[in-house]
Amino acid sequence: MKNNNKVPFVPALGYSFLNSYYDLTIKLTMPEKIFRTKLIEYINPIETDNILEFGCGTGQNLIYLNSKEPKALVYGVDIDSNILKIADLKLLKLNISIPLLLYDGVKLPFSDKSFDKVFSSLVFHQIDAETKMHCLNELYRVLKPNGKLVIGDWGMPKSKWMRFSFFAVQLLDGFKTTKDNINGLMPQFISDAGFQNVSEVDFINTNIGTYSYYSAVKSSKQ
Repeated sequence: MKNNNKVPFVPALGYSFLNSYYDLTIKLTMPEKIFRTKLIEYINPIETDNILEFGCGTGQNLIYLNSKEPKALVYGVDIDSNILKIADLKLLKLNISIPLLLYDGVKLPFSDKSFDKVFSSLVFHQIDAETKMHCLNELYRVLKPNGKLVIGDWGMPKSKWMRFSFFAVQLLDGFKTTKDNINGLMPQFISDAGFQNVSEVDFINTNIGTYSYYSAVKSSKQ
Protein backbone atom coordinates (compact mmCIF):
# COMPACT_ATOMS: atom_id res chain seq x y z
CA MET A 1 0.00 0.00 0.00
CA LYS A 2 1.68 3.18 -1.17
CA ASN A 3 1.26 6.63 0.29
CA ASN A 4 -0.40 8.31 -2.68
CA ASN A 5 -1.34 11.35 -0.62
CA LYS A 6 -1.80 14.68 -2.34
CA VAL A 7 -1.20 16.62 0.86
CA PRO A 8 1.42 16.33 3.63
CA PHE A 9 0.38 14.99 7.01
CA VAL A 10 1.64 14.65 10.57
CA PRO A 11 2.17 11.00 11.60
CA ALA A 12 0.56 9.66 14.79
CA LEU A 13 3.44 10.65 17.09
CA GLY A 14 4.83 13.39 14.90
CA TYR A 15 7.34 11.15 13.08
CA SER A 16 6.76 8.02 11.00
CA PHE A 17 9.53 6.06 12.70
CA LEU A 18 7.57 6.33 15.98
CA ASN A 19 4.44 4.60 14.60
CA SER A 20 5.33 1.27 16.17
CA TYR A 21 5.46 2.94 19.60
CA TYR A 22 2.04 4.60 19.33
CA ASP A 23 0.01 1.99 21.20
CA LEU A 24 2.56 1.83 24.02
CA THR A 25 2.60 5.63 24.29
CA ILE A 26 -1.19 5.72 24.65
CA LYS A 27 -1.11 3.03 27.32
CA LEU A 28 1.51 4.95 29.32
CA THR A 29 -0.01 8.43 29.06
CA MET A 30 -3.79 7.90 28.96
CA PRO A 31 -6.44 5.76 30.71
CA GLU A 32 -6.89 3.76 27.53
CA LYS A 33 -9.75 1.46 28.48
CA ILE A 34 -11.73 4.33 29.98
CA PHE A 35 -11.37 6.83 27.15
CA ARG A 36 -11.87 4.31 24.34
CA THR A 37 -14.86 2.67 26.03
CA LYS A 38 -16.49 6.06 26.56
CA LEU A 39 -15.84 6.96 22.92
CA ILE A 40 -17.65 3.82 21.74
CA GLU A 41 -20.50 4.48 24.17
CA TYR A 42 -21.08 7.90 22.59
CA ILE A 43 -21.06 6.30 19.14
CA ASN A 44 -23.62 3.77 20.43
CA PRO A 45 -23.24 1.29 17.55
CA ILE A 46 -26.17 -0.95 16.61
CA GLU A 47 -26.13 -3.92 14.27
CA THR A 48 -27.78 -2.07 11.37
CA ASP A 49 -25.27 0.81 11.39
CA ASN A 50 -22.79 1.71 8.68
CA ILE A 51 -19.92 3.33 10.59
CA LEU A 52 -16.70 5.04 9.51
CA GLU A 53 -13.68 5.80 11.65
CA PHE A 54 -11.78 8.75 10.20
CA GLY A 55 -8.10 8.38 11.06
CA CYS A 56 -8.26 4.82 12.37
CA GLY A 57 -4.54 4.66 13.14
CA THR A 58 -3.46 1.33 14.61
CA GLY A 59 -7.04 0.06 14.78
CA GLN A 60 -7.56 0.08 18.55
CA ASN A 61 -10.89 1.91 18.41
CA LEU A 62 -12.12 -0.47 15.72
CA ILE A 63 -11.31 -3.39 18.01
CA TYR A 64 -13.30 -1.83 20.85
CA LEU A 65 -16.20 -1.07 18.50
CA ASN A 66 -16.23 -4.62 17.14
CA SER A 67 -16.35 -5.97 20.68
CA LYS A 68 -19.36 -3.75 21.43
CA GLU A 69 -21.28 -4.48 18.21
CA PRO A 70 -19.68 -7.03 15.85
CA LYS A 71 -22.62 -6.98 13.40
CA ALA A 72 -22.26 -3.30 12.44
CA LEU A 73 -20.76 -2.62 9.00
CA VAL A 74 -17.57 -0.72 9.80
CA TYR A 75 -14.80 0.89 7.73
CA GLY A 76 -11.56 2.52 8.76
CA VAL A 77 -9.69 5.16 6.79
CA ASP A 78 -6.32 6.80 7.38
CA ILE A 79 -3.91 9.00 5.47
CA ASP A 80 -0.86 7.02 6.64
CA SER A 81 -0.33 3.74 4.77
CA ASN A 82 2.36 2.64 7.22
CA ILE A 83 0.07 2.82 10.24
CA LEU A 84 -2.68 1.07 8.26
CA LYS A 85 -0.32 -1.90 7.90
CA ILE A 86 -0.09 -2.07 11.70
CA ALA A 87 -3.88 -1.94 11.98
CA ASP A 88 -4.32 -4.60 9.27
CA LEU A 89 -2.04 -7.00 11.10
CA LYS A 90 -3.77 -6.46 14.46
CA LEU A 91 -7.22 -7.04 12.99
CA LEU A 92 -6.00 -10.14 11.15
CA LYS A 93 -4.60 -11.64 14.36
CA LEU A 94 -7.96 -11.10 16.08
CA ASN A 95 -9.90 -12.46 13.09
CA ILE A 96 -11.78 -9.15 12.73
CA SER A 97 -12.89 -8.29 9.21
CA ILE A 98 -12.97 -4.50 8.81
CA PRO A 99 -11.94 -2.89 5.51
CA LEU A 100 -9.19 -0.28 5.90
CA LEU A 101 -8.79 2.27 3.15
CA LEU A 102 -6.17 4.91 2.38
CA TYR A 103 -7.29 8.55 2.37
CA ASP A 104 -5.46 10.74 -0.14
CA GLY A 105 -5.99 13.89 1.92
CA VAL A 106 -8.42 15.34 -0.62
CA LYS A 107 -11.54 13.19 -0.93
CA LEU A 108 -12.72 10.28 1.18
CA PRO A 109 -13.12 7.09 -0.90
CA PHE A 110 -16.87 6.88 -0.26
CA SER A 111 -19.97 8.21 -1.98
CA ASP A 112 -22.27 10.86 -0.52
CA LYS A 113 -24.55 9.81 2.35
CA SER A 114 -22.85 6.45 2.93
CA PHE A 115 -22.73 6.27 6.73
CA ASP A 116 -25.07 6.40 9.70
CA LYS A 117 -22.24 7.40 12.02
CA VAL A 118 -18.73 8.78 11.63
CA PHE A 119 -16.19 9.09 14.42
CA SER A 120 -12.62 10.18 14.93
CA SER A 121 -10.13 10.16 17.78
CA LEU A 122 -6.88 12.10 18.23
CA VAL A 123 -6.77 13.27 14.62
CA PHE A 124 -7.95 16.87 14.45
CA HIS A 125 -5.25 18.26 16.73
CA GLN A 126 -2.71 17.18 14.11
CA ILE A 127 -4.14 19.25 11.25
CA ASP A 128 -4.29 23.01 10.68
CA ALA A 129 -7.47 25.08 10.62
CA GLU A 130 -7.98 24.94 6.87
CA THR A 131 -7.52 21.17 6.81
CA LYS A 132 -9.82 20.75 9.82
CA MET A 133 -12.59 22.41 7.84
CA HIS A 134 -11.89 20.39 4.71
CA CYS A 135 -11.99 17.12 6.64
CA LEU A 136 -15.17 18.06 8.48
CA ASN A 137 -16.80 18.97 5.17
CA GLU A 138 -15.87 15.54 3.85
CA LEU A 139 -17.29 13.84 6.93
CA TYR A 140 -20.48 15.84 6.48
CA ARG A 141 -20.64 14.71 2.85
CA VAL A 142 -20.40 10.98 3.58
CA LEU A 143 -22.88 11.08 6.46
CA LYS A 144 -26.54 10.29 5.83
CA PRO A 145 -29.19 12.84 6.85
CA ASN A 146 -29.65 12.57 10.63
CA GLY A 147 -26.22 10.93 10.75
CA LYS A 148 -24.15 11.26 13.91
CA LEU A 149 -20.63 12.63 14.29
CA VAL A 150 -18.48 11.86 17.35
CA ILE A 151 -15.00 13.31 17.79
CA GLY A 152 -12.66 12.59 20.65
CA ASP A 153 -9.61 14.84 20.78
CA TRP A 154 -7.61 17.25 22.86
CA GLY A 155 -9.77 20.13 24.02
CA MET A 156 -9.50 23.20 26.19
CA PRO A 157 -7.45 22.27 29.29
CA LYS A 158 -9.61 22.02 32.40
CA SER A 159 -6.83 23.13 34.74
CA LYS A 160 -3.44 24.84 34.69
CA TRP A 161 -1.77 21.45 35.14
CA MET A 162 -3.61 20.09 32.10
CA ARG A 163 -2.36 23.05 30.08
CA PHE A 164 1.21 22.54 31.24
CA SER A 165 1.18 18.79 30.57
CA PHE A 166 -0.16 19.34 27.06
CA PHE A 167 3.11 20.96 26.02
CA ALA A 168 4.47 17.43 25.53
CA VAL A 169 1.85 16.80 22.85
CA GLN A 170 2.53 20.15 21.20
CA LEU A 171 6.24 19.46 21.00
CA LEU A 172 5.52 16.30 18.98
CA ASP A 173 2.51 17.34 16.91
CA GLY A 174 3.18 21.05 16.52
CA PHE A 175 1.91 24.26 18.11
CA LYS A 176 0.19 25.50 14.95
CA THR A 177 -2.12 22.52 14.59
CA THR A 178 -2.94 22.12 18.29
CA LYS A 179 -3.68 25.74 19.22
CA ASP A 180 -7.29 25.68 18.03
CA ASN A 181 -7.98 22.60 20.14
CA ILE A 182 -6.68 24.05 23.39
CA ASN A 183 -8.52 27.30 22.66
CA GLY A 184 -11.76 25.30 22.64
CA LEU A 185 -12.56 25.98 18.99
CA MET A 186 -13.48 22.47 17.86
CA PRO A 187 -17.26 23.00 18.36
CA GLN A 188 -17.07 26.10 16.16
CA PHE A 189 -15.27 24.21 13.39
CA ILE A 190 -17.90 21.47 13.53
CA SER A 191 -20.73 24.00 13.40
CA ASP A 192 -19.11 25.84 10.49
CA ALA A 193 -19.12 22.57 8.52
CA GLY A 194 -22.90 22.51 8.77
CA PHE A 195 -23.45 20.15 11.68
CA GLN A 196 -26.21 20.79 14.19
CA ASN A 197 -26.63 20.15 17.93
CA VAL A 198 -22.89 20.53 18.38
CA SER A 199 -21.64 20.18 21.94
CA GLU A 200 -18.75 19.06 24.09
CA VAL A 201 -20.54 16.24 25.89
CA ASP A 202 -17.77 15.01 28.17
CA PHE A 203 -14.04 15.06 28.91
CA ILE A 204 -11.31 13.08 30.63
CA ASN A 205 -8.20 14.59 32.19
CA THR A 206 -5.14 12.51 31.27
CA ASN A 207 -1.43 12.67 32.02
CA ILE A 208 -0.87 14.83 28.94
CA GLY A 209 -3.97 17.01 28.66
CA THR A 210 -7.76 17.14 28.55
CA TYR A 211 -9.35 14.68 26.12
CA SER A 212 -12.77 16.01 25.09
CA TYR A 213 -15.76 14.36 23.44
CA TYR A 214 -17.74 16.29 20.82
CA SER A 215 -21.07 15.20 19.39
CA ALA A 216 -23.12 16.57 16.47
CA VAL A 217 -25.66 15.52 13.86
CA LYS A 218 -26.25 16.17 10.17
CA SER A 219 -29.51 17.86 9.32
CA SER A 220 -32.37 15.61 8.21
CA LYS A 221 -32.89 17.92 5.22
CA GLN A 222 -29.47 17.38 3.67
